[in-house]
Amino acid sequence: MSNSTADPTIVILGGGFTGLFTALHLSHHNNSQPIILIDRSDRFTFNPLLYEFLSGEMHETQVYPRYEELLQGKNITFIQDTVQAIDLRDRRVQLASDTHYCYSYLVLALGCVASYFGIEGAKENCLCFRNGQDAIQLAQQLRDRLQQAIETEDASQRQKLLTVAIVGGGPSGVELAATLADLLPNWYAELGGNAQEVSIVLIDREPKLLAGGAKGGFKSELHDTAQAALGQRNVPVELLLGATVTAVRPEQVEFQRNDQTETLAATTVIWTAGTTTNPLIQQLPISEANRDRHGRLHVTSTLQLIEYPEVFAGGDCAANIEHPMPPTAQVAYQQGATIAKNLRALTQGEQLVPGEVNLRGILLKLGLGESAASIFNHLEVTGKAGHAIRQATYLSLLPTPVHNFQAATQWLVDEIFDRHCQPANLAGTASKE
Repeated sequence: MSNSTADPTIVILGGGFTGLFTALHLSHHNNSQPIILIDRSDRFTFNPLLYEFLSGEMHETQVYPRYEELLQGKNITFIQDTVQAIDLRDRRVQLASDTHYCYSYLVLALGCVASYFGIEGAKENCLCFRNGQDAIQLAQQLRDRLQQAIETEDASQRQKLLTVAIVGGGPSGVELAATLADLLPNWYAELGGNAQEVSIVLIDREPKLLAGGAKGGFKSELHDTAQAALGQRNVPVELLLGATVTAVRPEQVEFQRNDQTETLAATTVIWTAGTTTNPLIQQLPISEANRDRHGRLHVTSTLQLIEYPEVFAGGDCAANIEHPMPPTAQVAYQQGATIAKNLRALTQGEQLVPGEVNLRGILLKLGLGESAASIFNHLEVTGKAGHAIRQATYLSLLPTPVHNFQAATQWLVDEIFDRHCQPANLAGTASKE
């Protein structure tokens, strides 16, 4: 069976930050053209707060809401389906359900996929932590392992059940390790176990935490802040730095360090080590000259493809060679607003505008109720104050209609940033990078 749209249509592929907020901005400004948003999941994941969803600090309706609820009352058609092929020449999108849509304008916001770098057993034996379903699966497995640990009398097996290995010392790995090192001891103690038997191990090939994020704007001091915070959790996080994972087997991680092969026994291994460009993006007929070295699509300052100006791209699909940006929620959110503005301009015959991204800083969750905020790479706020900044910043972006935090939190965001980060105050502050 095959269907297609007859009217000029805006089709958005991917319901992450760039895709969803493009659609919401268009709807908010009463866009006259049909808007079709396509995603394989029925739910949106607010990734920066996924740790709060895992820990129970925030509710499913806030962090992992259904698109149907988010888009209620909006002039947006949501299609839950898997994109099978994109034909840029004929302006046609083929879905797995044998449905196809023709478009007048297309937005590519498909995100990236996990990369296991060809490491033996990594894909088969690791859990991911990229969306709400991953968080639900991880929480269930962790609770199962804790329950099994309580019931076993074998000390060696119990230690294996209580050990969680996280592969990847970038932002995701650090935030997840900090969260679990506070959370799991509490869960285990509630079952009657000895909380100090819980072991969280963070493995990374680099000699320093967050090293892979340096080009994405990480302030050098945050490396030390993160490492100190990991050592101050309910159970200190064990760091295996300069360790290259070579294989992941059932209940065991194999790695090389100092020219020696070592193993770590763990029944839960979580992969946060890397991503790669979505295969659908890799398959597009775009020349190598208009891609970056990762295969992402070069876009103009207005976020259009160079070879197909009727196509916009943002988030992990796109690379702006003139103004490189880190792949963060802050960036993707603002790209959605820019794409929506330029789509409106195209349909109304107006001038398109370059995208401007305001990076307020780096925000890292470093445990339950604690975070680090490096604001504009000039001011670092840690602990509970840093957590307040992080929460206020992200809550102000939540698209959830029932719990609209925008008005309640914007004052806190503006107060913090305006008070501490006036341009006059920053003019004489030299970066330490």
